[in-house]
Amino acid sequence: MNVKDLLSLKGKIILVTGGAGNYGKCIVEGLAEADGTVITASRNLEANEAFVNQLKEKGLNVYAQQLDQGDPASVRDLKAAIEKQFGALHVFVNNAVARPMATYDAPIEAFAESMRVNATGMVDLMREITDMIIKNGGGSIINIASMMGMFGPDLSNYEGTTMTQSPPPDYYFHNAGLINLTRYWARMMRGKNVRVNCVSPGGLLNNQPERFLENYTKKVPLGRMANHDDIKGLVVLLASEAGAYINGENILMDGGLNA
Repeated sequence: MNVKDLLSLKGKIILVTGGAGNYGKCIVEGLAEADGTVITASRNLEANEAFVNQLKEKGLNVYAQQLDQGDPASVRDLKAAIEKQFGALHVFVNNAVARPMATYDAPIEAFAESMRVNATGMVDLMREITDMIIKNGGGSIINIASMMGMFGPDLSNYEGTTMTQSPPPDYYFHNAGLINLTRYWARMMRGKNVRVNCVSPGGLLNNQPERFLENYTKKVPLGRMANHDDIKGLVVLLASEAGAYINGENILMDGGLNA
């Protein structure tokens, strides 16, 4: 098959959770540019619809849905809405995340809330959406974690800034868990024609303070943070037939920071 055809997502129905977030927007746009039909789901439907309208103006095939990942009823409502409107699902990009903790010493109730959404709610969502993909003959699941799930915090990045010197533990905890859950899920999908992979991005350029950018980028062999386009090709690869023999992997996308 021609490599352009291998990378095409034409005819594929794709769900991206947290699609109105920073990396989520890049992912949704890239999948739609590859001719996929993309459903972006997030808690804030108004913001989600505004983003979708911007992409529709570019001629991209994108739709907005609402999802509260921590609410089992909302998960099932989303599943029913996709089945009713599209009749199938081929690719799931698991990208939504809640961040109730701000620092190491945040109230323990905030950690419990984070686990309710980012652990319990996420597994509930993954099981429901995986069932849809299996029902339609298989496909691809792409978990979006973070390099913070692989490494401890580098506090020197925050030197000379007013940014927190006390990163929240839940973010590291749930991203590390998601990386190994990817391997578990890949094994559990044996014989079901479902590939499961994970992407662990580094930092995305997003109006950070100049001193932070200086501290961070001098450690990166490529000399910069990730830009809007950097994750697009990788996610399209994993979603498409071009990635048909990649399974159970965690791909670190950090510009060489942790090489």
